[in-house]
Amino acid sequence: MANRGPSYGLSREVQQKIDRQYDPELEQILVRWILGQCGGDVTQPEPGRDGFQQWLKDGTVLCRLINSLHPRGQGPVAKIQASAMAFKQMEQISQFLQAAERYGIAATDIFQTVDLWEGE
Repeated sequence: MANRGPSYGLSREVQQKIDRQYDPELEQILVRWILGQCGGDVTQPEPGRDGFQQWLKDGTVLCRLINSLHPRGQGPVAKIQASAMAFKQMEQISQFLQAAERYGIAATDIFQTVDLWEGE
């Protein structure tokens, strides 16, 4: 998560509203779908919002997912590699987002790289 202090006032109210909308059941449905789609290439995340965000944060799961939606060997992300470096992780998330847009996801429905990376 980002190194930010506690939020106050309107920022806090907005964050609380976002937190209340998080659905653990939907998380589990998504995890099962991603695992089923990607096969044995992906490990299961820790349950909960933070575990789910950490699972997706480096971009490797997302890139494997978008590649799995294409015929074998024709995935849009050619090189998928885990990295501890922030800029590499954000680059992979960005590659996923570009591939998702080419796949047909509307630009207005796509999150920003930094939002996922910082857990916003």
